[in-house]
Amino acid sequence: MKALKNIATSLIVTAIAASPAFAGQEASNSGLLTWLFLGFIGLIVVGQLIPALVMGFGMVKGVFGSSEDQAHNHNA
Repeated sequence: MKALKNIATSLIVTAIAASPAFAGQEASNSGLLTWLFLGFIGLIVVGQLIPALVMGFGMVKGVFGSSEDQAHNHNA
């Protein structure tokens, strides 16, 4: 669990350090279709992220689950 916390902390620090690089990008004269397209892409990303998180939590639960639960499932 400590390794996971270290990984999350390092990702957050990296994202904070990289954010000034994106601050200079400005979309001027962006029309409605541009913002609708970006919103649609955002929905696709979120739609892919939710099942990935659910599957990731399921894998973590399977790895760290008790052996009694696994023995019970094999006998059924």
